[in-house]
Amino acid sequence: MLGNHLNNEDFFIQLSRLLDSRREEEHVTTAAPVSTQQQLADTLTDLHPSDPLPVLIRATNGKSKAGRSGKVKLSTIVQPDALEAFFGRYAEVCKAGMGALKKRDRSGRKKAKAKKKKAVGEGDKKG
Repeated sequence: MLGNHLNNEDFFIQLSRLLDSRREEEHVTTAAPVSTQQQLADTLTDLHPSDPLPVLIRATNGKSKAGRSGKVKLSTIVQPDALEAFFGRYAEVCKAGMGALKKRDRSGRKKAKAKKKKAVGEGDKKG
């Protein structure tokens, strides 16, 4: 199972590529799954390990079953002592990837608001 995970540096490189290559219809999902107490009880005999457990971080381009051939899955394991540095770098990569986001079109919203104001203003004049 550990063979499928990237090291942290390769994860950031691949995540950067994934964020840069997105198109309008694609999205990127990242997750750090959290185990519930029951899941831990089922898998661990010691519920209070002496050392903190590593964290699994995943990212995908969110392709559905129809587009599975193009689905990209990334994952890495972060050791507890490297979490702060990892998430600092992770934030930088995500911020850099936001440049690929499409700016929101709010022109329709402004037009609707202007129409509403105009209708309310005309309603006051009639009364």
